Amino acid sequence: MPFRDVLDITVQGGKGGDGGLSFLRLKYVPKGGPDGGRGGDGGSVYLRAVDDITSLDKLVGRTTYKAGTGGQGEGRERAGKDGEDIYVDVPVGTRATDRDTGEVVADLVEVGQVALVARGGKGGRGNASFATSTRRTPRFAERGTPGETRRLRLELMVIADVGLVGYPNAGKSSLLAALSSAKPAIADYPFTTLSPNLGVVERGLERLTMADIPGIIEDAHLGKGLGLDFLRHISRTRLLAFVVDASQDPEGHLRALRHELREYDPALLERPALLVVNKLDLIDRSLRDELERELTRAGLPVVFVSALEGTGLDELKDALFDLLPPRPQPVAAARAPRRAVEAPRVKRHPSGQGWVVTGTEVEELVSRFDATNRDAVSYLQQHFRALGIERLLKRAGARTGDEVHIGEATFDYLDEDEAAGEGEAEGEGA
Repeated sequence: MPFRDVLDITVQGGKGGDGGLSFLRLKYVPKGGPDGGRGGDGGSVYLRAVDDITSLDKLVGRTTYKAGTGGQGEGRERAGKDGEDIYVDVPVGTRATDRDTGEVVADLVEVGQVALVARGGKGGRGNASFATSTRRTPRFAERGTPGETRRLRLELMVIADVGLVGYPNAGKSSLLAALSSAKPAIADYPFTTLSPNLGVVERGLERLTMADIPGIIEDAHLGKGLGLDFLRHISRTRLLAFVVDASQDPEGHLRALRHELREYDPALLERPALLVVNKLDLIDRSLRDELERELTRAGLPVVFVSALEGTGLDELKDALFDLLPPRPQPVAAARAPRRAVEAPRVKRHPSGQGWVVTGTEVEELVSRFDATNRDAVSYLQQHFRALGIERLLKRAGARTGDEVHIGEATFDYLDEDEAAGEGEAEGEGA
C-alpha cells in the first residue's frame, strides 16, 4: 500500500438523548407527579496521537466516524445513558483542518495527545424539570441537540529532530542507514524513497530522530514530482541537513534546494542547518579542498562523508547533536471561532403569506420542543415574549391568525393586546 499522508474524513458527534416524558405511577400513588429524567449527552469524537503507525494507511476505507447517541431519559428521574465517545488513532505529527472554514482544529505533536474534533449534543430535560407551582403536570419534554459535524482534512507531517533534504541519488537513504538502525529501501535510481524513512541516531546516552525526506526535484514547490506531497514533512524538523553529491555540482544543488524551500516556506531557511557532502569516495583530495573553500561561503557548517565507506560519520554525528536546538514546547492549535450569534429578525414569508422568524437562540429553542404539543407551545410562548419575538411581529404588521415559521415549526400568531380588547368589548356588550 502506498504511503498515505493526506486523508479526508467526516466526524460527527452523537445526538443528545431526548428528555423523558413520564408520570409517577405506583400502586398507592395512581396520580403521581412528573418524573421524566434528562436525556444522556451524545458521544464526542476525538483524535489521539499514537506512535505505532507511520502513515494514515490504517484509516483508509472508512470516511465517516460517528459517536454514539445519548439514551432517552426515563421515569423516576433516571437520566439516559451518555453516548459512547470515539477515539480515532492517528500518527503523531497529524494536523487536522476543517475543510469548510480552513481552521486548524487539532495539531498532534506528542504521543498520547488527544484533541476533541466533534462535540456531542446535549441531552434534553425531562418533564420533571418543567414542573412549577403553576405548571404541575407538564406533558412535554425537551429534545436532545444534534452533535457537531465536521469535514476534516488530516495531514501527516512527520516529526523528526533532523530532516535530510536533497535531490534523488544524493545518498540520503544510505546515510540514514549508516547513521542509525533504519533499513530504508536503497537503489541507484531517482525516487527510490517514496515515503519518509525514520531512524534513531545515538551518541552515548543521547538520541535524536532523523527523517529521510523524499527526493526533491526542480519546481517541487509547484507540485512537480513528489513535490508538495512530501515538502510538508520538512516543516516539523528542528535541524535541516542538506545532503549533496560531491561529484555532481554540490554548490549548484545546494542553491537549488534552498530555492525550493524558500518558495515553499521562507521560514524554513531561518532554521538551523548544515551541509553534508556525501560520496566523498568519488572525488580526489584536491577536489575536496577546492569544494570546501567554495562551500564554506554558503554560511553553513560543512561535513564531508562517505556513507558507502563510513568516512566522516562520527564527525557528522557530533555536528548533528551539537547543532540541534532545544525541543520547543507544543503549540496548541488555534481554536475555531465561535459561531456568530444572530439576533431575532422578522420578515415576510416568501409566499407573501405569514412571517419568518430567524435568530440563533430562538431557532435552537424551538428545535428542542414538539411544536404540535400544546403544553410545549405554551412554554415556548413565555420565551418568545422574553426574547421580544411578539413585539417584533407586531411591529412588522402581524395580525392574529397569521402563520409564523421558526425553523421547521409553524405557529399561529395571537395578538394578546387585540384579544384582550375584544374580550373587554364583549364584556361591555353583555
